[in-house]
Amino acid sequence: MRVRLPYSHRLKRFMPQSLLGRTLLIMLVPLVIVQAVALQIFYGSHLGLVSRRLSGSIAGEIAFVIDLMNNMPDQADRDMVLRLAKRQFITDMKLEPGAVLEPYRRVNVIGPMDDDLEAALHEKFKIPFTMDWSYNPQTVLIRLQLPDGVLDVEAPRKRLATGTIWLFVGWLVGTALLLFTIAALFMRNQVRAIRRLARAAEAFGRGRDVGPIRPEGASEVRQAATAFNRMQERIRRFLAQRTEMLAGVSHDLRTPLTRLRLALAMLPRTPELEQDVSEMTADVEEMDRMIGAYLAFARGEGTEQAEAVNLGSLLDDIAAGARRAGTHLDLNVPEPVTLKLRADAMKRAITNLIDNARRHARHVVLAAVQQGRSVLVTVDDDGPGIAVDRRESVFRPFESGSVDGTGLGLTIARDIVRAHGGEIFLEDSPLGGLRACIRLPV
Repeated sequence: MRVRLPYSHRLKRFMPQSLLGRTLLIMLVPLVIVQAVALQIFYGSHLGLVSRRLSGSIAGEIAFVIDLMNNMPDQADRDMVLRLAKRQFITDMKLEPGAVLEPYRRVNVIGPMDDDLEAALHEKFKIPFTMDWSYNPQTVLIRLQLPDGVLDVEAPRKRLATGTIWLFVGWLVGTALLLFTIAALFMRNQVRAIRRLARAAEAFGRGRDVGPIRPEGASEVRQAATAFNRMQERIRRFLAQRTEMLAGVSHDLRTPLTRLRLALAMLPRTPELEQDVSEMTADVEEMDRMIGAYLAFARGEGTEQAEAVNLGSLLDDIAAGARRAGTHLDLNVPEPVTLKLRADAMKRAITNLIDNARRHARHVVLAAVQQGRSVLVTVDDDGPGIAVDRRESVFRPFESGSVDGTGLGLTIARDIVRAHGGEIFLEDSPLGGLRACIRLPV
């Protein structure tokens, strides 16, 4: 069953999507309505009145000539009347003796003059007549059936048409275009400041240091730009303070861990203590890895700046490191693609995915392919995979079961990818295991 959308929703389909387009539409629609109302008032009152008077004048002159001809049976007198009419009324008239009026196809013209002329002739005469507006660009041919023939009247169009209609229409269209152009130029400058603010916010969201932007445009836009600059500064200060604090905590924690590691190394390796010393040493190493992972997660790789990076070279380096660590990995390098990346952070994210796959699989495939305005990086394995209902929860901190045992491997990977304006998700792999996908904007 087809669902019918409300009228307001259907109307939104045809609305401009940009602020500039909608603002210009808001300005243009009332302007067009006002101009249309003014044109209708002019067309229906002043123009109609003038046109009816001009048509009545032509019809009256024709009626006057016909009355004179009816009162003059002599042909010479009739010819004199027609000559006087041409000289005085600037209207060429001639009589076709014995002619019969033929049917005609009416041609409409722009303006009310054809309707008004027909109405005036109907009012003056009770005899058949025709009007031919296509006869001559300069005149209109009026033919009237008289008892002894057909009277042909060539009335000048300039006596029926008024030039003020074109002047008025030109004024309406000209002022509308002028106002629209001024509004478009003005709004374009205002929208440019909003677009610059949007680009700066997008770049900052992707981890790029755009620096403070210059407030410009309307007062509200300048306030938004100033607030954005303050927000950038507060976020940078917060990240710096958090990183410094956690670095200090890490240093304080690692100092006693180092003492413990030295103490364990100096213990005598007797058969009775060998197993206990090995287990304590493993616990100390695990605590050291956990502290490093927590610090990396809190830092969020925020100090590194994005640069143009060749994705193929980056994947080559990652694959080489994974193979040195003992991973059986195949690499499908894409065509040369350059992206704005924080190389170390992205290397850490992809390495986390590869290490996580290595823990549960024997074979890993790293590949990348460009899809329109994005690049898809995939890590496939032939392991047992992850149930569909758990694929989102493994990205939460301390639940992912990542390779380092801290539960932050996939969480850090998602944090890094999203900081680049991308997305990371899990799906079934063609190898039978799990596929981790990273989609990055080009």
